[in-house]
Amino acid sequence: MTRRPTIIDVAREAGVSKSTVSLVLQNSPSVRDETRKQVREAMARIGYVYNRSAANMRKSDAGLVGLVINDLRNPFFTEFATSLQMALADKGYSAVIANTDEDPGLQAQVVGSMIEHGVSALILCPAYGETRPTFDAIARANIPAMQMLRRVDDRLDLFPLSAPDYARGSREATQHLLDQGAGRVAFVGGLQGRAVTEERQAGYLGVLAEAGLAPVMLTGQSSRAFGRAAVAELAEKHPEVDAAVCFNDLVALGMISGFQEQGRSVGDTFRIVGFDDISEAAQCFPTLSSVRCDIAGIGAKAAGTVIDWLDSGTPPPGETRTPVSLVVRQSSGGASPSS
Repeated sequence: MTRRPTIIDVAREAGVSKSTVSLVLQNSPSVRDETRKQVREAMARIGYVYNRSAANMRKSDAGLVGLVINDLRNPFFTEFATSLQMALADKGYSAVIANTDEDPGLQAQVVGSMIEHGVSALILCPAYGETRPTFDAIARANIPAMQMLRRVDDRLDLFPLSAPDYARGSREATQHLLDQGAGRVAFVGGLQGRAVTEERQAGYLGVLAEAGLAPVMLTGQSSRAFGRAAVAELAEKHPEVDAAVCFNDLVALGMISGFQEQGRSVGDTFRIVGFDDISEAAQCFPTLSSVRCDIAGIGAKAAGTVIDWLDSGTPPPGETRTPVSLVVRQSSGGASPSS
């Protein structure tokens, strides 16, 4: 079934009347338990989702967009969600936001709930793992949905992707470090097997290959703790490394702390470039060079894209890459911090 299933489809599948299905959806006590079970099973088989508030939304001409974020504890995703919510508000839409904490099961649950409560569209920074149930449910509901910052579902005709040009960002960061005099550059952070890690590594690997240099890659959680621990690992196993491109700013900030513990000067004896350019990058000491992804710009563009999709019924291109830029600050040898 390519269209969104209706109450009539449920009634036909369950072998009951439309009014009986309506009573089940309203949790009416007048329906026998056996019939209720029969209807619920029919709903599951054909992928019917009860849209509680669509009628009210149509009457009020309001719009509700679901924002599903993989990790709101990460300042990058917090800044993204905030900028996106504000951009939607500027266009007269409200947003409901859910944090999935990198749990694909929870993601499927919150997406199902948002669909049931009548969101007009969904914007997902998806969790990794078993994500098919999430996106299959969206496809059955026939609701516009975008993948943001991460690609986990290859059906880009149904779920278009918008993400920064990660490969270009890591390429610029790596070349900058070599131009600053680095002799051996490592890539630190990012879990193996994830597309976003491979994309951020791609530019780094390309520059080193062109320079005839061997890579050093320490993969792991994209956290301050991992960055801090990586400093000790580099000192023990790769003492020749004198610069690092980090998977994100959290890893970079952790490395700065690790070097401070060792009494080494970041920006002088060791150079670091982060990724994402969260607000803290310009406030720490030494200030952190970082690949800026323009979080606010991405949020505004995503809001406009989804609203245009709702208005026109025409989905955006399957994949859009937004520009990035390198912001040079003290951690990579910049003469003075820049915002």
